[in-house]
Amino acid sequence: MASRTLRKRLHHGDVDGKNNEHLETSGSDDLNEPLLGNYYSDTHAEESTIEETWDDERRKEHLHWTLLFSQLIAQWARWLANIVLGSGSLIGRLLTFPSTTQNGQSTKLLAPPLSPLQEARLRKLRQRLEVPFDGSRVEHQDALLQLWRLAYPDKELPPLKSELWKQMGWQGSDPSTDFRGGGFISLENLIFFAQQYPESFQRLLHKQDGTRAEWEYPFAVAGINISFVLAQMLDLQSAKPASLAGIRFLELLQEDEMAFDNLYCVAFQMMDAQWLAKRASYMEFNDVLKSTTSQLERELALEDVSSVKDLPAYNMLRR
Repeated sequence: MASRTLRKRLHHGDVDGKNNEHLETSGSDDLNEPLLGNYYSDTHAEESTIEETWDDERRKEHLHWTLLFSQLIAQWARWLANIVLGSGSLIGRLLTFPSTTQNGQSTKLLAPPLSPLQEARLRKLRQRLEVPFDGSRVEHQDALLQLWRLAYPDKELPPLKSELWKQMGWQGSDPSTDFRGGGFISLENLIFFAQQYPESFQRLLHKQDGTRAEWEYPFAVAGINISFVLAQMLDLQSAKPASLAGIRFLELLQEDEMAFDNLYCVAFQMMDAQWLAKRASYMEFNDVLKSTTSQLERELALEDVSSVKDLPAYNMLRR
């Protein structure tokens, strides 16, 4: 099976809501380039990348939802203020204030002050996001081999450059070339997924759920894309997250230092569920990813969510 032709889905025998709008491309090499749009570049050179599909019309739609959510929160907070007079600290913690454009659309939200614990955990997470994958670093090579062991515990370790890596869903025989947009954290996310939720990881890796498409999404490269999109959706590269999803994520980070990694696992499982529900094939991966981020934003906006485990989609994960 040639590496640069459109490959059919990986069978076990081979060894196996609308969009994300908070795209803020930085000038650095970390988390600034999604990958799946380039996966089969020779036969689908005209295919849009994830960034190209986030057009102005979709952005306006997201701004509409952000405004709606912020208005609901503000109305609820005002109602609470009428009941709990004088509890300004409580109101200040719950209320987020939208700043509007001349058209009245919400462009960003102001997050409440962060606790020292939130600041420390957010700083650590951002440091992780800034680390590019470096195939010459021994610890990065070891992490890649660790992923293979977790994915295929009964298989012999392949060389760092081998055609066998394609069977996991890498673009070519050298996985190190696929981390451009995701950085080292995307490999950490995959390892975390395999360690913490091994049953879900294996079912997704081997495409065991539902009726699969003839042309399936490549597992490993899809995982890198999810890391990229999740960081953008949560507005983690801004000085201070200003999206509703980003602000709610800071609350999750207060409760769980590994909130990003756990949310990644939820997003991956959610993406596969969307894939099956839409009966999608490879060419529709970007649309599925946008539907996934839209659903994830909706679940993060739920009032009773104080940890990743409170998200409705978390119940899909299996250990």
